[in-house]
Amino acid sequence: MHNSKPAPSISPNSSGASSDHSCGGRSITAEGVAGKLGLFYFGAVGGGVWRTTDAGMSWEPIADSLPIASIGAVASPPVIPTSFTWAPAKPICVMTSLTVPGIYRSTDAGKTWNFIGLKDSRQIGRIVIDPKNANTVYVASLGHAYGANAERGVFKSIDGGATWSRSLHTDDNTGAIDLAIDSKDGNVIYAALWQTRRPPWDVYPASNGPGSGLYKSTDGGAHWTKLDKGLPVENLGRIGVTVSPVDHNRVYLVV
Repeated sequence: MHNSKPAPSISPNSSGASSDHSCGGRSITAEGVAGKLGLFYFGAVGGGVWRTTDAGMSWEPIADSLPIASIGAVASPPVIPTSFTWAPAKPICVMTSLTVPGIYRSTDAGKTWNFIGLKDSRQIGRIVIDPKNANTVYVASLGHAYGANAERGVFKSIDGGATWSRSLHTDDNTGAIDLAIDSKDGNVIYAALWQTRRPPWDVYPASNGPGSGLYKSTDGGAHWTKLDKGLPVENLGRIGVTVSPVDHNRVYLVV
């Protein structure tokens, strides 16, 4: 049946922005905020960062001032959730068209953004923040999609992104795709590494290089141990990981 109802107008700069933002493309990252039942963020592949304060009934764009529109991850710490937001550009879906982004930070609920580094990390899959210290931040960087580079793996900042140090790096062909942090103990972190390559002559290349695997740190990223008990012994590729907020000994993987 033909629907004669006119299409809704989109007013992305108004306070009551329309929820029809299909031109932004798909989204592969969304983040809720502990203690704020209606507050969520999502990052669109071609539409920037969006926020809702009413559990998705309406959305507003909060990153139109950024020089890029492709968002790979968003994060907001529970200690100051309404004003402090991170958004690395470029989603971790390894497509043919890629941007050269880095990480941006807002301290005023998305009104303004500042670039804070890791530009050569290229594809960024996850940001996690210490639940008790918002200045301690971990970033999962996949690195260059078309070649090897050194700025990939897990990076850590203890000063809110002013400086970064590389926490986990196995080789220049293997990057990090996902991170999870224990909500009870910020020193316990899980990192998924992924060895993949996007050659320009292949649409769907092999994405299960031998460098892929799951790692755990119990000292805030100073040391890492590879976890392999119970996991596939070959053809291991992309891994998604999360820790239960109810039972910190319960860890879930998508392999």
